[in-house]
Formats: sequence, C-alpha cells, structure tokens
Amino acid sequence: MDTQRAPYPPVAVTARLDPPLSRWLWLVKWILVIPHWIVLVFLWIAFFVVTVIAFFAILFTERYPRGLFDFNLGVLRWSWRVSYYAYGALGTDRYPPFSLGPEPDYPARLDIAYPERLSRSLVLVKWWLLAIPHYLIIVFFTGGARANWWGGGLIALLAVIAGFAVTFTERYPRDLFALVVGLNRWVVRVAAYASLMTDAYPPFRLDQGGEEPDGVH
Repeated sequence: MDTQRAPYPPVAVTARLDPPLSRWLWLVKWILVIPHWIVLVFLWIAFFVVTVIAFFAILFTERYPRGLFDFNLGVLRWSWRVSYYAYGALGTDRYPPFSLGPEPDYPARLDIAYPERLSRSLVLVKWWLLAIPHYLIIVFFTGGARANWWGGGLIALLAVIAGFAVTFTERYPRDLFALVVGLNRWVVRVAAYASLMTDAYPPFRLDQGGEEPDGVH
C-alpha cells in the first residue's frame, strides 16, 4: 500500500458495509428505488440549471453562490445514497431517505468542501476540455459519461456479482466492496469537478475502500 500518496481534500466519499444483507432483496431493489429515480430525474434537471447559473456567477464574481452549491451537493448526496442502496454498490439494505441533507447515520456519505473562490479562467474549460480524460475513463465505470449511476458499466456489473455472492455465501466480498466504492469515489470526484464545485483536478487514482485516504475527512 502506498502511504505517500497525496489526499484529495475537496471531495470526501465514504461508505460502510452494512451487514447483514438479505440474500434476495437485491433482486427487487430496481423496483423499490423507482420513487427515488422519479424524483432524481427532476433533481438532475434542476442540477443542470443550477450549474449553468453557477457558471455565470463564478465567471463574474469568482464565487459559487452558497445556496446553489448546497443544493447541488444535496443532489449528489441523494444520488450516492440511492446508488449505494441499489446497483451502484448494493452495500446496504437500509432504504435511502428522501433528503438533500448530509444524513450522517446513513452508511453512504458524501461531502464537498465549499470553495471561497473559484478560478474564472478554469470555469471556461474544466467542465468539458480538462475533464475529457476522466470522461473517457468513467464511461466504462458507469455506462456513460455522467454521474447519476443509473446506467450499466463496470460498477453495476461488479455490484451484481456481489449480489450473487451474498445470495450464495451470505457475504459481500471485502475486496470487491473496496473496489466498488473506489470506482464510485472516482465518479463523484469527476462529477464535483465537472459541475464547477471545485478547482482541484481529480487524481487519476483508484482510492479503494470505505474511507478516504489519510488526511481527507
């Protein structure tokens, strides 16, 4: 394990494996999360509109309006919790709350440090030009260059494999869990950068496991 790697402070994605997991519930979670998906469709439309407004705010003031930032962070949190419950991880059987808040007791958590200042020049290029290398990678993780975790891709495939493992062994393989969370962490970091919430470029690094690297909270 490389103990010298630099942390990625702005974005913290953490997850706790939440046993015991039902052997069969994962087969029907696609039905159970339909109410969340319906709400999230509208939330992601609002997320896009808010990001466009934030773009112009940053361009003219170098600031991401705090209320808009908190809303978009809430959408990402909500999406991460639903993904973790469903086919982005299958790491818990606790039904995700309908909430934009932090929900510290839920086993999947996400936080992004609010930036006091953001670069006017970077805002023009980071969401498309600078993020292209990451888009080319996460398209394999999620089945598309997006951060809503609703497609197929490697993450969903690994989650389904974990579901079968739980069915036949009653255990979620720890190494598989670490990998799945690490892939999701990469996606969230790119989402935060591309949606203008940080100027810190996401590392090309797979930080596996439920906790962030040392120094990230």
